[in-house]
Amino acid sequence: MRVGQNGKLFSSALVIAGTLTAQDVSYNVMPRTDFAKYRTYNWLNIGGAHADQIMDAEIKQSVDAQLASRGLTKTDSDKADLYIGYQTAVNQEMQWDAWGSRSFGMGMGSWTSSTISVGTLVLDMYDPGTKELVWTGRATKTIDPGSNHEKNMKNLDKAVAKLLKNYPPKQKS
Repeated sequence: MRVGQNGKLFSSALVIAGTLTAQDVSYNVMPRTDFAKYRTYNWLNIGGAHADQIMDAEIKQSVDAQLASRGLTKTDSDKADLYIGYQTAVNQEMQWDAWGSRSFGMGMGSWTSSTISVGTLVLDMYDPGTKELVWTGRATKTIDPGSNHEKNMKNLDKAVAKLLKNYPPKQKS
């Protein structure tokens, strides 16, 4: 996992967990993919997974629960219909806050800045037969390193549920 501004490793369990102050989710699919044929999946190590073994297990458990609710079955077999992997990153960003008053085009105000942590979880799904990426999704949110573990896990589950909300994608006619 990386921290953007200073390049230091960020090893705490903060991936997508934390206090929700902003959240963006997006996904993309390989055109003309028949997602109905995918019934089983196996986890794939693609690099960039969370270094903390506990957090790694919690991320996978959250994804497993969402995929199970969509009819997919996790397997350890190399003959799975899908291979799934994830990557995480935490970047530091500047946040600018302004306040003040304006009257007739004139006014007084003030600016302050703070550094916030933004966590990103990228989930990828590969078709082992074609060896192609067929689905990719990204959940990004501001995280609070001071949040308690239970709150972090609830937020992780919410982020993964939102990320996989439209999986499998609707087939276009």
